[in-house]
Amino acid sequence: MPNAPSAPPPSPSLHRAIRTRHAVALYVSSVLGSGILVLPGLTAQIAGPASLLAWALLAVASVPFALTFASLSARHPESGGVYGFAREAFGGTAARVTGWLFALWEFTGAPAVALIAASYLGYAFPLDRPETFLLGFGILVAAFAINYRGISFSSKVQLAVIVSIIALLLGTIALSGMRVRPENFAPFLPYGLVPIGTAAALIFWSFLGYENVSNVAEEFEDPARDFPRAVYLSTALVGGLYFAVAFVTVGTAAYVAGGSVAPFAAILGNVLGPFGAMGTAVLAVFIIFGVVNAYTAGMSRVLYATARDGGLPRGLAHLDPVRRIPDRALLVMIVGVGIVLTVYYFANVSLTSALLVSSGAAIAVYILGSAAGVRLRPVVGRSGRPNRWLAGISLAISIGVLPFIGPLALVSLAVVLAAIAYAYLDRRRSGARAPGR
Repeated sequence: MPNAPSAPPPSPSLHRAIRTRHAVALYVSSVLGSGILVLPGLTAQIAGPASLLAWALLAVASVPFALTFASLSARHPESGGVYGFAREAFGGTAARVTGWLFALWEFTGAPAVALIAASYLGYAFPLDRPETFLLGFGILVAAFAINYRGISFSSKVQLAVIVSIIALLLGTIALSGMRVRPENFAPFLPYGLVPIGTAAALIFWSFLGYENVSNVAEEFEDPARDFPRAVYLSTALVGGLYFAVAFVTVGTAAYVAGGSVAPFAAILGNVLGPFGAMGTAVLAVFIIFGVVNAYTAGMSRVLYATARDGGLPRGLAHLDPVRRIPDRALLVMIVGVGIVLTVYYFANVSLTSALLVSSGAAIAVYILGSAAGVRLRPVVGRSGRPNRWLAGISLAISIGVLPFIGPLALVSLAVVLAAIAYAYLDRRRSGARAPGR
């Protein structure tokens, strides 16, 4: 009797290894990223001491965002986060647009934040422009290498990194707080009210990240338990640290002494003297590596989910059978950010422009995710009752901030149109291959 054919081996699935402490580390490192190093100085230059109003507003506004995405993820945990919400609420085309916007966000944002870290190293050590860009690329490669080890290893590294970051930030705030002077807060509105809106558009970048943890929801051990706990802990911690750093940046006039790139170096330089710049460089590398590592994990899952549904070439929807990570998506990401970093170098793209392009894509993602929340009515808390108002607040804030991106928002519009065109062509190809056609 011939042997029966053996059953095919089961296809690999993503590894469930994220607990509350890992989720908090992912949240904090996703949100408490490069913005804390550079944006307090940039926004103070734009709006003066009144930039503190924008920081306070965005700290409060981040809570509805975080709760909306967390409750949607706990309700239906799957890889891709906002991508999955958009697909469930509005269908495949909206989901594909979301996936493409995520790709734009990653490919333009990751090189920008890596250059921020390299710029801080340049503040402490003599670096020419090519060396700065090579160091930025090295930070990106290190994060991708960590993610190739798998989500469990990446989460443990993330936890260690974020504990170090918080300790360094608290020490910096405490030491520099003694040098705050009341006269540095006057005049409070030197440029009027409109610059506060522009500052808020830039600060929006600092509070991006609450959606990123939703991208790895499929790898949570207990999403219903861990998402709410992690959200409340991380929003309080991140909001408090951001405002405290912005306060001492204005109160010590560090944004004048340190320029728009390295005000944090000026803060530590006032306290630690010649060792301040070196301490800042170490802190910058820790922070940037943490955020790039977290976003590498999250964004690769978005590309994987988008490709799995046909929104990108399906060859990207491949998992390593041993590590259970989206290996091809990770490879595409490192190639993509390398290309964009090269464009930044030869085209002399400014840091502000790079951040605004990436912020435009991110805000568009938040609009889609918040609109999905309004339609899907996520359940927040233990009441069991659906709540639309949190998602509605998130949607209103996102729409209100988007115009302040200015003409650079057209880059996101072009990507949206390209995603719709790709979806149309893919449907036509699928129809042509259908039986009887």
